[in-house]
Amino acid sequence: MTLFEALTTARREIDRLDARLLLQYATGCTHTDLLARPETPVIAPAYEQFLAWVERRAAGEPLAYLVGEAEFRGRVFQVSPAVLIPRPETEVLIDLALEKLHGLAAPKVLDLGTGSGIVAISLALECPTATVVAVDLAKEAISVARNNAGRLGARVDLRHSDWFASLAGERFDLIVSNPPYVVEGDPHLALNGLPFEPRMALTDGAAGGDGLACIRHIVAEAAAHLRPGGWLLFEHGYDQGAASRNLLTRAGFKAALTHPDLAGIDRVSGGHL
Repeated sequence: MTLFEALTTARREIDRLDARLLLQYATGCTHTDLLARPETPVIAPAYEQFLAWVERRAAGEPLAYLVGEAEFRGRVFQVSPAVLIPRPETEVLIDLALEKLHGLAAPKVLDLGTGSGIVAISLALECPTATVVAVDLAKEAISVARNNAGRLGARVDLRHSDWFASLAGERFDLIVSNPPYVVEGDPHLALNGLPFEPRMALTDGAAGGDGLACIRHIVAEAAAHLRPGGWLLFEHGYDQGAASRNLLTRAGFKAALTHPDLAGIDRVSGGHL
């Protein structure tokens, strides 16, 4: 079996790009190898791994879970089914956070529901004067985030906590979060690989709810953990901007805002004390 033959076989089952990337991961070859030396033989163990991945990808399993990593903001993060796969829309949250941190000498930052750690680690690396604390309810997620922080050389204080539960008495200049916000029962939860991602990171599980339960909790508790003038920023669904601003205003936050992502869709809301 050659590289060309393996790729041709896989393209009957899955997307061309996915087939190429899986073959590269399975064999260690590069895109250049595929173009310049397609006749290169594929050893049996690599081909077996490749076929297993193709079968799982054809069944809808996300490519990132198959290969165990995903790129975000130019960095490679380890991922597993214990954490959400990084999405480019979350860069909006980080860009806004960095804007609010600009000019602060030694800010203290909290990331709620850190998952794989992409937000906390990105902020720690891109604002090296900041002290970053990150929490998650899932111990498996904390393990993934700790591995990523170590691999990428980021100093992040990672803790197991149900939102603010383990943070009594602590205050921050900035709180950020990408919480669960998809409405329970939303048909999108059955599409695009979402059935393979951790349900508790996608939706609050409240049947008949509006997906805002976690955001309500965060907004209600955040003021007690913010320093004067501190900011709260969180990601949310495309139709939750107005509701998020209303929650912020009622909780005493000033200048409540909603910022769109690159597609023009409402993505991040926030306000300050």
